[in-house]
Amino acid sequence: MTRKDGLLALLVVVVWGLNFVVIKVGLHNMPPLMLAGLRFLLVAFPALFFVARPQIPFRLLLGYGLTISFGQFAFLFSAINFGMPAGLASLVLQAQAFFTILLGAVAFGERLQGKQLAGITLAVVGVLVLVEASLNGQHVGLLGFMLTLAAAFSWACGNIFNKKIMQLESRPPVMSLVVWSALIPIVPFIAASWLMDGPSVMWQSLVAIDLTTILSLFYLAFVATIIGYGIWGSLLGRYETWRVAPLSLLVPVVGIASAALLLGETLGALQLLGALLVMAGLYINVFGLRRLWTARAKS
Repeated sequence: MTRKDGLLALLVVVVWGLNFVVIKVGLHNMPPLMLAGLRFLLVAFPALFFVARPQIPFRLLLGYGLTISFGQFAFLFSAINFGMPAGLASLVLQAQAFFTILLGAVAFGERLQGKQLAGITLAVVGVLVLVEASLNGQHVGLLGFMLTLAAAFSWACGNIFNKKIMQLESRPPVMSLVVWSALIPIVPFIAASWLMDGPSVMWQSLVAIDLTTILSLFYLAFVATIIGYGIWGSLLGRYETWRVAPLSLLVPVVGIASAALLLGETLGALQLLGALLVMAGLYINVFGLRRLWTARAKS
């Protein structure tokens, strides 16, 4: 990977890591489902007038939009709104990697490798430690934690739809899929907010919208989604997946660090232990135990 592309990859990692802080800030004056709905409205319009529609079956586009867009962010935004720390959310959301592996085994008959089983086991232990921390009241409620896991599962379901889409002969460009799938969750988000928050709360959030919320929406829609996915997709198109994908492991590092710096969030002892176990599980899942032992031997 060239130095320029390496810097672009790190830029995306920083952008996606900061995304969780921006969500937390954006929720200060707007209901979570309303904020998410407006985010995808901005992703879709006006971009869809300049991006060709993906030539894929509508059922796949619908499934992708309802899982990776609506399900993931309905749960994630609600979790943060219910008090889930932004930094910890950035880490727990990475459980999607393990859910994806398990769903892939069911949907495509993929065989699990030893490193994946070891990584999943270690990450599950980390999750259980985080649950114990939640039950002990260490700055995070169990509801927010479980909603974040639901967001990770929804993301994993979206990954399965994404793989089915990318296996088609008419494989669509990444930005085409991102922009046109953004149409799918808009109505469900607005309808869900109408039912859960009520029209008066929704209207008041629009009337009283401030610059902070507007900037948060623009960041979530244009910077984190359109620019972030655009750069990431182009990198995946130019390099092997193994060169690019592991860099996403840095997203929760940026998320936790930025939340600590900008929001003053801290991790308790149990939370820190659980976070380290999950990160170790992610590392083993990507690189395996052999590389870890080799690194130790060299040191």
